[in-house]
Amino acid sequence: MATTFARTKRSRSPMESEDMIAGWVFLAPAFIIFATFIFGPIFYSLWISFYERNSFGTINNFVGIDNYRQIMDSPDFWNAFRNTAWFSLGVVPTQTAIGLILAVLANRKIRGKAFFRTAFYFPSISSSVVISLIFLWIYQRNGLVDILFNGLNIPVPNPVWMQNPNGIIQMTLEQFGVDSVPPWLRGPSIALMSIMLLNIWTTAGTMMVIFLAGLQDIPGDVYEAASLDGASRVRQFRDITVPLLRPVILFVVTLGTIGTFQVFDQIFVMTSDGGPARTTTTLVYLIYQEGFKFGEGPGYASALATILFAIIFVLFLIQRRFLGQSENR
Repeated sequence: MATTFARTKRSRSPMESEDMIAGWVFLAPAFIIFATFIFGPIFYSLWISFYERNSFGTINNFVGIDNYRQIMDSPDFWNAFRNTAWFSLGVVPTQTAIGLILAVLANRKIRGKAFFRTAFYFPSISSSVVISLIFLWIYQRNGLVDILFNGLNIPVPNPVWMQNPNGIIQMTLEQFGVDSVPPWLRGPSIALMSIMLLNIWTTAGTMMVIFLAGLQDIPGDVYEAASLDGASRVRQFRDITVPLLRPVILFVVTLGTIGTFQVFDQIFVMTSDGGPARTTTTLVYLIYQEGFKFGEGPGYASALATILFAIIFVLFLIQRRFLGQSENR
């Protein structure tokens, strides 16, 4: 076997060798960029997570896994993880459903289809900071949301939206006489829910574009055959569109989950230090607080970032596993 390999290697023509060298030359800039700006920071963050550090310019004591132990015992970490989990559970299914519905509507042969596609997608390419500031104005006392609720005779929450730490599920259960609700079951606060609505509005357009690409890969003959068999539009959507879009749906769900676990800019702009009562503090915002503001320092923040990376990586493996199974069927 070694002789065969050596013979194959010797029989390579000069042109093949030149092509291989040229390929590596063209790939080298990408490898250098990835190593410098992606893999390098990842391994550096992992390395300093085992140290107790006061700044990014100095290395203090080696503490091993003490930072990770401290995180597991930290109420702030579990609070941020709970908020991030509620954020993901609320945003991902909703944005996926809205994106799919918009894609189905935008894929029909209607007048002005290009305009509607652009209008639906426009929030996704707008500045997140600018949109967050606009929504802060909308959510303020006597803002547009309050005016809308008053016009519909719907009670407005008190305190105002972005200052209300009460959990939605907790408030619902209190209407049925349930007063003692565990923290994990109180649900997202009204403040966090307000940010969730903003996130859904800005990301549904991106999901729509992904679903549109999947819808255009479905042969039209399938729908024509179903129409001849007397299948309604609802049944075609349930029995044809959704099953054939399963790989796309799994990709969108995974992409949305990863995105919600990385939410930061909207929390930074719309809240005051992750308030009220830290009900809007997410994992990435906690990393920022611990590393750059008033926390334990870069070592502890790097350990937090490593844990977040592990969570996201597990989600990626789950997505790859289910997507692979779906494609092999």
